[in-house]
Amino acid sequence: MGYDARFRVWRGDAEGGALQDFTVEVNEGEVVLDIIHRLQATQAPDLAVRWNCKAGKCGSCSAEVNGRPRLMCMTRMSTFDPDEVVTVTPMRTFPVVRDLVTDVSFNYEKAREIPSFAPPADLKPGEYRMKQQDVARSQEFRKCIECFLCQDTCHVVRDHEDNKNAFAGPRYLMRIAELEMHPLDAADRREMAQEEFGLGYCNITKCCTEVCPEHIKITDNALIPLKERVVDRKYDPIVWLGNKLFRR
Repeated sequence: MGYDARFRVWRGDAEGGALQDFTVEVNEGEVVLDIIHRLQATQAPDLAVRWNCKAGKCGSCSAEVNGRPRLMCMTRMSTFDPDEVVTVTPMRTFPVVRDLVTDVSFNYEKAREIPSFAPPADLKPGEYRMKQQDVARSQEFRKCIECFLCQDTCHVVRDHEDNKNAFAGPRYLMRIAELEMHPLDAADRREMAQEEFGLGYCNITKCCTEVCPEHIKITDNALIPLKERVVDRKYDPIVWLGNKLFRR
């Protein structure tokens, strides 16, 4: 059964903006993105919103719904009370382009900084061999749809703009963890994770895991194991002695 919902949608651009109130029809089984599309069709034809698949697989329609980072296409209207005001705003961590569209180029810049997979020099294509348990260990991380909700909710960059230069964010620390766990990756990425991508900034609050639409256990399965590997390297007594002798 349909009803009229009250929506507050942020309208504006990089120069500024404000929340605008709308009353819009909601039908059974609809999601927030359906309502945004209805707003475009009936009341706000110039409303800017980024979307593509509407199936929770492209990661395009990321926004904040009632203050929580979500995919609009996966947020059902049935989760809200019919009398509740639903507020939709752009992702707060990234600069606004217009309305609900943000500039997420920060993420692509960080992605380019991570060295790619580096197989052993003596292995040729077709000679790679891995055990299934090694495949399964990092397979979870490949479910990432790069919606950047984990990046958006991470307070290290959300609340501290200056940290963006030194901190890659959970999505790309997870990428480093995936490569570090890969048995055929010959690069040692532990010092890189700490010194260049700011692993030490992460204080494992698990907020990134909580908003992941693919239910990837980013903190438990990627960030904490990566921290453990970095600590093992940094405090290894043999490495410590080698550093002492090298400095002499």
